[in-house]
Amino acid sequence: MSTHGDLWLGLQETALPIGEVYEWAVQPDCGAVVLFSGTVRDHAEGRDGVEFLTYEAYEEQVIPKLEAVAAETRRQWSEIGRIALLHRTGRLELGESSVVVAVSAPHRPEAFEAARFAIDALKATVPIWKHEVWDGGEDWGTGSAAPLEVEEFAGSRLSDSVPSASQRRGSSE
Repeated sequence: MSTHGDLWLGLQETALPIGEVYEWAVQPDCGAVVLFSGTVRDHAEGRDGVEFLTYEAYEEQVIPKLEAVAAETRRQWSEIGRIALLHRTGRLELGESSVVVAVSAPHRPEAFEAARFAIDALKATVPIWKHEVWDGGEDWGTGSAAPLEVEEFAGSRLSDSVPSASQRRGSSE
């Protein structure tokens, strides 16, 4: 996990540094920081009693995809300040953060829009696999779909025809 200028990307097995990400994203010329933290919950689609998750990924595949998400985010919102895209791997317990996205911008509308795009693009394009263990079973996550290319995701989003993960796999959420 490393920062380069206004970009912080990472994939790690240890707890995500949410407070550090927020502090890093704050800049004197930015009046807004939006930070999203996705946490492990006790249920998934059709699966009550989720006990823990395990995420798997290959850093050499993930980091270039995170770079593409950040680049597209900055292309669409050129005024934003800093972007952080971090994801966990390994076993995560209920309540632990699996993903953190932070965006700073001069104004809140751009910060919210860019952060929303960044988390949605990350989920749709970055090859990270989730294995769920629940009371009575275990399997790969129900929201799994083949990753899109960032340009494909951005283009379909702009045309208001972004398929959700469930639509891409042919079910309803």
